Amino acid sequence: MVNSCLHVTIDGPPGAPVLVLGSSLGTTGAMWEPQLTALTNRYRVIRYDHLGHGRSAVPPGPYTIELLGRQVLAMLDQMRVPRASYAGLSLGGMVGMWLATCAPERIDRLALLCTSASLGPAEGWRQRAATVREAGIEAIADAVVGRWFTPSFAAAQPHLVATYRAMLTNTPAAGYAASCAAIAAMDQRADLGRVTAPTLVIAGADDLATPVEHAVEIVERITGARLALVDQAAHLANVEQPEVVSRLLQEHFDDTTASR
Repeated sequence: MVNSCLHVTIDGPPGAPVLVLGSSLGTTGAMWEPQLTALTNRYRVIRYDHLGHGRSAVPPGPYTIELLGRQVLAMLDQMRVPRASYAGLSLGGMVGMWLATCAPERIDRLALLCTSASLGPAEGWRQRAATVREAGIEAIADAVVGRWFTPSFAAAQPHLVATYRAMLTNTPAAGYAASCAAIAAMDQRADLGRVTAPTLVIAGADDLATPVEHAVEIVERITGARLALVDQAAHLANVEQPEVVSRLLQEHFDDTTASR
């Protein structure tokens, strides 16, 4: 049995249905703060920092998506949560796909935001990991944050963008690089037909990191999955369009009529 090494933050009423939120590469569970008010009305919201991120443990890499997913299962085991809904953005969505295909009995409903089942080329991720190991995250920060938000949002909200940039640069370099290796090796496309959880896929219309066609492919491979396109949003769509994303998540997780 894997012992979870993840830092966890819990909000919402005790005894309510559990909703787990997985964040993007280079962020922490704090990434989801724009959604807390909407989601904690009805859910016990568990936000976690990925392995190698935030206040979670930073074991030596490389990591795999399976390793990151098994840490989430161990976290749920330790919290005695047999089944939960899950929403993940970017790397969090990649982990969510692994959970829904490899531990379907643990996932009630699934939301995948601004993510991909296979995000090549692998060499690009290996080069990014090498840069971070040699020069630190600061060396890639401007390029990464430049894909997180649209130019108009960045110009209008410089302080908010600076907050998320600091979240990125405070990520342990070893953990970030090890997570890049997980993305480089990942190809979950052939497994998506095994997903049984009702699934919502959210894409940012202006997302250059995980373009819309990646979301379309996920929807095509998961039976019954729905696609929601968020206008005027890049990679961190939940930050750039918080009201829209919060509403989509509420509607999806509150919909008890859908069955698969």
